[in-house]
Amino acid sequence: MSAPAPSPVPASASGRAWDVHRLPSAEGRTFLVTGGNAGIGYFVAEQLAATGADVVVAGRTAARAEAAMAAIRIRYPAARLRHCLLDLADLATLERSVRELGPVRLDAVVLNAGVALDDPPRRETADGHEAMFGTNHLGHFALTHRLAPLLAPAARVVTVGSFAARSERLDLDDLQSLRDYRPKRAYGRSKLAQTLFALELDRRLRAAGSGVRSVVAHPGGALDSLTPARPGVHGGAAGRRLLGAPAGLVLQGKEAGAWPMVRAVLDPAVRGGQVWGPRVFGLRGEPKLERPQAHYTDRATAARLWAASARLTGVDA
Repeated sequence: MSAPAPSPVPASASGRAWDVHRLPSAEGRTFLVTGGNAGIGYFVAEQLAATGADVVVAGRTAARAEAAMAAIRIRYPAARLRHCLLDLADLATLERSVRELGPVRLDAVVLNAGVALDDPPRRETADGHEAMFGTNHLGHFALTHRLAPLLAPAARVVTVGSFAARSERLDLDDLQSLRDYRPKRAYGRSKLAQTLFALELDRRLRAAGSGVRSVVAHPGGALDSLTPARPGVHGGAAGRRLLGAPAGLVLQGKEAGAWPMVRAVLDPAVRGGQVWGPRVFGLRGEPKLERPQAHYTDRATAARLWAASARLTGVDA
């Protein structure tokens, strides 16, 4: 038996308090979610699909995308879904992925896909970039530029940030972590790079007079052990949920972790250049607008990162 969808309401009702369980209707709109087949990305795709929107699940394998779409349809049988093959770790394939989308107008793109490596050795993408920086940041940097012609006039580009970016600073002379590779630091720096890119993108869009908005949203502390089960996507074993229960006092599952990204896509009140995250200490709860960390808004660092990213990806920016 399928679960009832959140009750869609007209966008004109946006003056009411935001309710994560009663999302505005998005019928007629199209959203693309990178990494929409698993983790946070899956729940972003699921919640957006419940609004009546067309949702493109972008991922590396058709089988995993099909499994994710099947899980969404168990809950929302009328969900409008399609998949797109996407490998952010192989820049040469991005043009083909965008071409295969066909003549579509995208009302939002959620830049969610990524990798988090816990242990050495240092790994590289197909292009020879450090795996996390190359996939999480450079892949999305190049993809965004290729998607630009498909974006609707008032589209949103929502970059999924991370709490891990708060404590990191970029080493612009060692973006690839060649001199000193520490996995957790490299991950945090890759998410910081994404955040700097997103806010710099918004500045450039506004300077060009574009109506497209670039927003950052992050899931806080989202754990598998607190995440509800989805057949073929997430097991949600009872024992694991029990072990994760104490963490639920300060953290949350990935279903709730998706809420800030979904609000960044749907809420008419969201503005470009904003950062959204969970309400309670930035770790759990309903989404709220955050004050960006000072190093997120460092324009000199963002400009240098942009130039380096364009050179490393071959993007004409």
